[in-house]
Amino acid sequence: MTNKKTISIVLGLMCFALTLGICIQVRTVKSSNSTVSQNYEENNLRAEVLKYKEKYDNKYKELEKAENELEKERENSTKNNTELEKKESEIKEGNKIIGLAEVTGPGVIITLSDSKKDVNSVLNASSLLVHDVDVLSVINELKNAGAEAISINDQRLVPTSGIICGGNIIDINGEKVGAPFVIKAVGLPEQLSGLSRPGGYLQRLKEDSVGVELKKYNSITIPKYTGVISYKYSEVVD
Repeated sequence: MTNKKTISIVLGLMCFALTLGICIQVRTVKSSNSTVSQNYEENNLRAEVLKYKEKYDNKYKELEKAENELEKERENSTKNNTELEKKESEIKEGNKIIGLAEVTGPGVIITLSDSKKDVNSVLNASSLLVHDVDVLSVINELKNAGAEAISINDQRLVPTSGIICGGNIIDINGEKVGAPFVIKAVGLPEQLSGLSRPGGYLQRLKEDSVGVELKKYNSITIPKYTGVISYKYSEVVD
């Protein structure tokens, strides 16, 4: 009787162990399949993004080629015509002012980067990061100092450009960019470099341990704005 009882207990334990093993294996297989499925979806999404980026790059190259051809045709058609040459010059000057033309000239490059300090060493870790308000404040100071053209991470600023916070990144002209923020400005270098003055905004950022670098250059190239400038509410007064 004792032997039967012992055998029953052993068989029961074995059945329990077998059942437990099967449950663990099923759960592991499900988890593995879920991971494989998730990786498969991520790879597909990544491939789709790359495919659309390639299409965008190709279309942009076609647009640039068409614009260059149009520019040549306009130049040819305005030759030996003083009035048309004047109009063409006005168009170029207007495009330069509103940001639809690539420009080059002397200026400064300001680089803002997140602090390298340990976040545990400060009470407010957010103070170690570059925020949209920091970038906007620097841009406003550059404009006040006479900057004629400005770009952030090669995104040309135009009258309708927005600088919006999006978590740990900033949205500029609808494009998401992250630190470090490289701000290029064309203008009188001596005047623009005044942003590093004592008590200025750049100095305040340095005091917060945010990375700040300002360099003067004899020649800086700022790309043109590649989006569409649209005015919905303003009208020309006759």
